[in-house]
Amino acid sequence: MASEPASTSSPPAYVHLPPLSGSARLWGTLALSAATFMNVLDTSIANVSLPAIAGDLGVSPNQGTWVITSFGVANAIAVPLTGWLSERFGQVRLFMASIILFVITSWLCGLAPNMTTLIFFRVLQGLVAGPMIPLSQALLLSSYPKALAGLAMALWSMTTLVAPVMGPLLGGWITDNISWPWIFYINIPVGFGAAFITWSIFRKRESQTKKLPIDSIGLALLVLWVGALQIMLDKGKELDWFHSGEVVALGIVALVGLIAFVIWELTEEHPVVDLTLFKRRNFWAGALALSVGYGLFFGNVVLLPLWLQQYMGYTATQAGMVLAPVGAMALLLSPVVGKSIGKVDPRRFAAFAFVVFALVLWMRSNFNTQADFGTILIPTIIQGVAMAFFFIPLVTITLSGISPERIPAASGLSNFVRIVAGSFGTSIATTVWQDRAAMHHAHLSESVNLGSSATTSALSGLASAGLTPEQALGSINRLVDQQAYMLAASDVFYVSALIFLLLIPLVFLTRHGKAGAGRADAAAGAH
Repeated sequence: MASEPASTSSPPAYVHLPPLSGSARLWGTLALSAATFMNVLDTSIANVSLPAIAGDLGVSPNQGTWVITSFGVANAIAVPLTGWLSERFGQVRLFMASIILFVITSWLCGLAPNMTTLIFFRVLQGLVAGPMIPLSQALLLSSYPKALAGLAMALWSMTTLVAPVMGPLLGGWITDNISWPWIFYINIPVGFGAAFITWSIFRKRESQTKKLPIDSIGLALLVLWVGALQIMLDKGKELDWFHSGEVVALGIVALVGLIAFVIWELTEEHPVVDLTLFKRRNFWAGALALSVGYGLFFGNVVLLPLWLQQYMGYTATQAGMVLAPVGAMALLLSPVVGKSIGKVDPRRFAAFAFVVFALVLWMRSNFNTQADFGTILIPTIIQGVAMAFFFIPLVTITLSGISPERIPAASGLSNFVRIVAGSFGTSIATTVWQDRAAMHHAHLSESVNLGSSATTSALSGLASAGLTPEQALGSINRLVDQQAYMLAASDVFYVSALIFLLLIPLVFLTRHGKAGAGRADAAAGAH
């Protein structure tokens, strides 16, 4: 070990590779985007297929949710390891390995004969998928000249915007028309195609490697606290949160594990996760704004179809159609944002995104049970504008000023925080929705009594329609339920809108340099 500090304390100077051009850049962008799309798609494609998977493998729907959770836990653990792994094995080799192993594990998921095996393969799939998204960012930035860095991030972000929306639509169609294993098999041709093109173009653009010792204690602590946190978030609603001893125990393990992990990583010479990135104001403020904003966005994206399907009579396909247009405006505007990000302060773009998100959620907070398809669709279309101005500027702010060799570590860490925030957002949104619905139901029920003329009139009308007294009361209770959950959804939408507005000052805590210096790779040259 005596020679180790010498080899790592003075590494060879980072070699700035020339950007790609012509068809090589086009095909490289398509291959990296396809790999990212395939990865992000797998976080949501199984959601609508859970009943079919659970029924086919003979387990309850609650047990079926582990198909989602197992992938999420493993992916969240693997993402922040990207920096260490890319320094050890090289960015291109690691990215190629990630794609090929992802394809193999996808194939194994489709072949799984029982739930235990499927969950095991989903864990492996999540682990090998971790480096894919951060490395696709890093390789894409190295492929474009500094003046087009914003466009590169725009093209990359378009895949991450469309994939979560396409997942449920594609998963539902495949499950209904073919069979659920094909939600995993479709990764095979996409993955092999992306791997072949990536290797053809990027094999001679490998990054430098260093022989780094394995931070086994840091890795073990990371697995411990992230695993405990993800399981706590997933089981919390089912077990009534902190009224359950199991959830309390998981919370304590997650908290103690996180504290131990932070202390260890800050004192370790070769940490598995580079937490010193948080010393940079742009990184911590940008990552925090991105993560909280993403958590709010993702929580509401999960809540809206739940409300539509459970209390507004929408089918899964109809609910998917309400969400589908969210990517339309994002696809149109993302290239425009990317091209102008070097000329306009990205903080202004991010602040504009938060204002539009707040407007969208305020519009949704004014919905009622009579809202038609068009009324519900309008905020979804507008939300696409916010998404175009959200990801690109905030990723640019977060990665600005970071040297190219540290971009995989920074991208991995910021994506990790964003993924965890998405889990928090989903759990908090659905839990608050249920709690507020129970409160509204209790208040509304106070008005439903035989002394109320409206209640008496409604019961008489239902009785004349041939319903028994019990059936009539059941119908009224369903109406009260519908109103209670509508009011609860409005509460969540309204508070989310306020939080988006409160994020605006956080964005302006970051620094903005000269024109173009805010771009991730342009600023990297200053170091």
